[in-house]
Amino acid sequence: MHRLGNPIKHFWLVQDMARAASVDLADARRDGRLTTEDWAAMVTRCRGCQWAEGCQHWLRAQQQDDDSAEVPPACANRAVFDSLREPA
Repeated sequence: MHRLGNPIKHFWLVQDMARAASVDLADARRDGRLTTEDWAAMVTRCRGCQWAEGCQHWLRAQQQDDDSAEVPPACANRAVFDSLREPA
């Protein structure tokens, strides 16, 4: 069984992935599109994701690009980020 990762590390990975995908989690929370429980579940899914190392490499590469990125298929929270993305 895969051990869950550090909650603080994965909290920030979720934040960084949201930023790369142009998803504002705080706005989604305020607007009622994301509950506190949903946000906690995202961090928990991230903690259990076996792609976390790849995620960190992908996020570093995105720092060079100012455009909104598509969340990689390997991300455990891809569907959530896609659902929260504001239409362009």
